[in-house]
Amino acid sequence: MQYNSKERTFEISVRIFTDDFEKALSQETNTKVHLSGSPGGPNDKNDPLIEKYIRSHFAYVNSQKQNKVIEYVGHEVEADANWIYLEMPYAEPFKGGSLKQNALMELFDDQVNMVNIQYQGQKKTFVFKKNQPVQDVSF
Repeated sequence: MQYNSKERTFEISVRIFTDDFEKALSQETNTKVHLSGSPGGPNDKNDPLIEKYIRSHFAYVNSQKQNKVIEYVGHEVEADANWIYLEMPYAEPFKGGSLKQNALMELFDDQVNMVNIQYQGQKKTFVFKKNQPVQDVSF
């Protein structure tokens, strides 16, 4: 998560290994999902699946207990991973809140997700595990 002060938005990139992600999407939809050959453009048939999945596993609530809107921008396929791009408008000062990042935790008990947050020249890393899928984040 990187804050863009000009746009007043957090630009969020999520990297998930393709084989694990296909497994998670297939389980969620009860169909076989293939991501490796997909173009990742605006007409990508997997976009709605990816957006629905990431929305249910990645969320932010600010210090005033308001859910922040997260916009799905798209995804692209790399060699062995998928990049998912999100934007979260954030006009007020970043005073922290709680972040949920539990992607793949329904599949793997030992799943560990790391989130780097960059805000006004500072960088902090937060680690999410099955027993800690939501964390308080602040600077």
